[in-house]
Amino acid sequence: MEHLRIDREKTAARIAQDIETLSGPAHTRDAVAIRRYAYTPEYAATIAYFTRELEAIGFTVEQDPVGTLVARNVPKGAPAFGIGSHSDSNRNGGKWDGTLGVVMALEICRLNQELGLGLPLVLISFLEEEGSGFGQMLLGSRIVAGRTTEQAMKETIRELDSGRSFWETAQAAGYQPERWRESKEILDGLIGWIEPHIEQARVLQDTENRIGIVNAIAGYVHADIHVHGRDDHAGATPMNFRLDPTTVLAECILELERLAIEEGHATVGTVGEIEVHPSLINAIARSVRFSLDIRGPRDASYIGVFERISAFAHAAAAKRGMTVEVVERQRNPATPMDARIVAALEAAAAATGAPVLTMHSGAAHDTMCVADTVPTAMVFVPCKDGLSHTPLEDAKPEDAALSVEAILNAIRALV
Repeated sequence: MEHLRIDREKTAARIAQDIETLSGPAHTRDAVAIRRYAYTPEYAATIAYFTRELEAIGFTVEQDPVGTLVARNVPKGAPAFGIGSHSDSNRNGGKWDGTLGVVMALEICRLNQELGLGLPLVLISFLEEEGSGFGQMLLGSRIVAGRTTEQAMKETIRELDSGRSFWETAQAAGYQPERWRESKEILDGLIGWIEPHIEQARVLQDTENRIGIVNAIAGYVHADIHVHGRDDHAGATPMNFRLDPTTVLAECILELERLAIEEGHATVGTVGEIEVHPSLINAIARSVRFSLDIRGPRDASYIGVFERISAFAHAAAAKRGMTVEVVERQRNPATPMDARIVAALEAAAAATGAPVLTMHSGAAHDTMCVADTVPTAMVFVPCKDGLSHTPLEDAKPEDAALSVEAILNAIRALV
């Protein structure tokens, strides 16, 4: 099949306009960062924008029982190719993460209609990928995949700002969480799935590649380590009389770094949250909580690091007369992408004439859950200096247009 070259300038301009519109005051709770979470007015306005644009080109648009957006140009359940991402944001987010993927999917749908290609397409924007509203990453796609439970939605998954359960919040927003098992039906008929996304790292930029083809998504473990010591006066307590949990924290941070480097296989480990109680300059802490985010494309490697850092924390605390609790929040396995879709993307990307890199994703994505039942792949767009989850996040619409061309041609070859 001959490679179809699109009007890249026109596509880049439309992508830029969509992104700018969706970073406006109606679509974010903050004037500096992009902040929009499930069931907020800003999120509803964003979904409404995509709904209007998709209906204008003849798509049927609906939402699943909890609020994931689904648009089709074929009857429900008919064979089609899926594209999309998420349009919620991190709590200190930029305008590209997630949103660009849905905008690119929208542009593919526009081009399909304008060029008369007749490709059967389903666009999906998953609810609450970032976890900023409820503290649970990939929540909408996990519901679709059946990776969570009704009990969790009613009891343990709670809105971070209000404390209300996910179930109550969804009902208050007009959704029907009692029908959550029907969410899986949005994937019915999909013969493949491609998620476009900014890279969220600087590999593409630093290797001077303009398109990234993802062949695997790293798995991860999220957990908390609680260290229990004794609160004492910072000045009056001699060093050898202290039960100071921050010493265990310090040892664990350095040990996590050592373990991840030693393990290799692209394993990474991060302590991103630290809570000290009481948090006073003149007091020795009574307890410390710190988070673990351990990831990698090889399950045995990152899970092994998690197990070893957990054992190390217990031993380090015991050596100093303290105790530790390790509480696992969530884990998702590493996800290989579909070889056929990856190959089609590689060929289509090469045909654009742009430099291309096949790579793995270190970040988690909704595609991990789609892959349970549908052949999947991802395409990365470079982002400036690898910055993401920050208002400084930046990407080039011209690079996104190249990826749109590659995805469109790959789908033409696959359907």
